[in-house]
Amino acid sequence: MRVVTTRDELARARGDLGTVGFVPTMGYLHDGHLSLVRAARRANDSVVVSIFVNPTQFDPGEDLDSYPRDLDRDLAMLEAEGVDLVWTPRVEDVYPPGSSTRVTVGGVTDVLEGARRPGHFDGVATVCTILFRAVRPTRAYFGQKDAQQTVVIRRLVRDLALGLEVCVEPIRREPDGLAMSSRNTYLSTAERAVAPVLHRALLAAQEAYAAGHRQASDLLEAAHAVLATEPAVAVEYVSLADPDTLAELDEVDPGRGPLVSLAARLGRTRLIDSLVLAPTAADLRDSSRSSGQNPKICDPREPAPADADLG
Repeated sequence: MRVVTTRDELARARGDLGTVGFVPTMGYLHDGHLSLVRAARRANDSVVVSIFVNPTQFDPGEDLDSYPRDLDRDLAMLEAEGVDLVWTPRVEDVYPPGSSTRVTVGGVTDVLEGARRPGHFDGVATVCTILFRAVRPTRAYFGQKDAQQTVVIRRLVRDLALGLEVCVEPIRREPDGLAMSSRNTYLSTAERAVAPVLHRALLAAQEAYAAGHRQASDLLEAAHAVLATEPAVAVEYVSLADPDTLAELDEVDPGRGPLVSLAARLGRTRLIDSLVLAPTAADLRDSSRSSGQNPKICDPREPAPADADLG
């Protein structure tokens, strides 16, 4: 495994690696990151990973300085996974002195996380554009947990014709359902015990949907009822939205699973989670009849079959 820092070093090491699966990270890796590495390994000749805590996606007062870092640990984990090349740039390697260009993806960044973290997705879109141009991947891999981010990245790649495939992999969870995240390390023992309520809230919306409820108000009420059982959880939002446009829905269309997402705080830790509601067998039949074809279910951002493991 080669480890490089500057853009020139990256360009030389990138060379002819064949098809490249790229996993951009901010480090402090966990099995969710490694699942992306494994997916990249299965589909590409080579795997490239970047480790860069991107300052432009942190708002003032957020946890840029305290964000967990352990480069030696990360590199050992990546080497064990057979990664070919790791780029660990400094800030000046990504943003040259005097850099003033920013990339903005409109519309899908105005809601949910974007409404609560102004400028966050400009930072995400800008750094991903830079990383994609430098690494020149065939495919880039992201996790479904940051659901809105995946929508933004897909739109970015499409609109700027960046010439790569965006692959979204299912959320990796702890045994009790908590979505894996580097920020989970911030949780106290008591907070960690409470945190799985976020996943239980999402599953409550799924269960209400499976029971036949199609009104957004019913599904959101089911999620809020579960969250209310834990007074320590400060809910910021629970959303039921179109998985591509992120427009809030009043009612669920048969065969097209909506995105249920939420954000909440436990003490000083802000957590997010999401789930694409799985359609029922009846919904799939109705959708197939109306469209004249069988619905395609192959992308983690699209609905999973009703009997799939939603963890």
